[in-house]
Amino acid sequence: MPLSAVSADSKPGSGSAIAYFECSKCGEHLPADKPQTLCPKDAGSLWVRYDLRAVRARTSRDDIAPRAGSMWRYRELLPNATPVTLGEGFTPMLPSRRHKNLWLKDEGANPTGSFKARGLCMAVTMARHYGLKKLAIPSAGNAAGALAAYAAAAGIESHIFMPKDVPEANLVECTAYGAHVTLVNGLISDCARMLGERKQAEGWFDVSTLKEPFRVEGKKTMGLEVAEQVGWRLPDAIFYPTGGGVGLIGMWKAFDELEQLGWLESGSKRPKMIAVQAAGCAPIPKAFEEGKSVSEAWQDASTFASGLRVPKAYGDYLILDFVRRSGGTAIAISDQEMLASLLDWAREEGVFLCPEGAAATAAYDKLLATGFLKASDEVVIFNTGTGLKYIDVLGRAIGIRRDGSGSADGKPAERKIGGIIGPY
Repeated sequence: MPLSAVSADSKPGSGSAIAYFECSKCGEHLPADKPQTLCPKDAGSLWVRYDLRAVRARTSRDDIAPRAGSMWRYRELLPNATPVTLGEGFTPMLPSRRHKNLWLKDEGANPTGSFKARGLCMAVTMARHYGLKKLAIPSAGNAAGALAAYAAAAGIESHIFMPKDVPEANLVECTAYGAHVTLVNGLISDCARMLGERKQAEGWFDVSTLKEPFRVEGKKTMGLEVAEQVGWRLPDAIFYPTGGGVGLIGMWKAFDELEQLGWLESGSKRPKMIAVQAAGCAPIPKAFEEGKSVSEAWQDASTFASGLRVPKAYGDYLILDFVRRSGGTAIAISDQEMLASLLDWAREEGVFLCPEGAAATAAYDKLLATGFLKASDEVVIFNTGTGLKYIDVLGRAIGIRRDGSGSADGKPAERKIGGIIGPY
């Protein structure tokens, strides 16, 4: 991207003023003149609210087209702050060569190789805007790497708590970015507890999933991009690998804002939102099937898709609400099904999915087979990261050996990163 294009779309004063924060549970309004975490009344996650009438008066969707290809092309729907940018967003929408109406939204093209770049980019941007100096997160994967990268770009300290048996790629990148990494002899729940015990004394601001409002704002750009890339309308269904579910929540917010702005084609309806989890950790599908509004913490969670190893998402009440309101569903996929779909897409489509993305492609095949979807339905599947960040696990799962032999018949190796990641 030309430097001039970056500066043109990243200039100070080009976003929208935040009118207020709104609690997603009770509707309480909080001021936006200082950083906020959760609603003080009920610990609900906060929405960022703008004056959309003012946005509509000064901007049209036609203004977006000539802008540089990053998530900041939608600046009027993002906070008025100078971006800390590494070129995130506007990832490719890849048409399947086997399924006429299927597109893969490949988030592996983001900085640090995953969709986490969007949310952490926005969180770090606003942390710098508010003058925060130290950010902290418990994580065992891509969120840690994204925070480390954007904090380095912003000149802000990042403090990351990770289990000792964390995937190697994530540990290496966090260390390379200069993050302060604490390896914990325990689970992610132990990491979160240690962070919580120390953050006040250390002066850390916690950027855990849905414990601050701006990661949703970054992730909502996935929904804005989907709408633009399919012609300012919405597909019939969206498959989203759901751990903490911030992207699904953010996209629903994006669709709501686009409707208020009148930017969607007439008659465009909300897509069916398909929340995809692992069979070894499926609190959302279980709660969905049981008709519950919140999930129960999943016991003994196990899956080689580390991003889906979330026993209880902090925003489960939002995920379940949006899935139901959209006419969508929640589905669990086994590790064996993930691995089979991952290899199928690599060999037949030339795309190296991450395990979480492969869960979504496997879910598509299942819902076609059951008749929940038709082949004529327009569908977008999110591949949330590049498979290259999972080389250690996938190599073991496939049975790769140095002599080049191996097979894909074995059970995928599980990542023993354990514990609750709600939120991470």
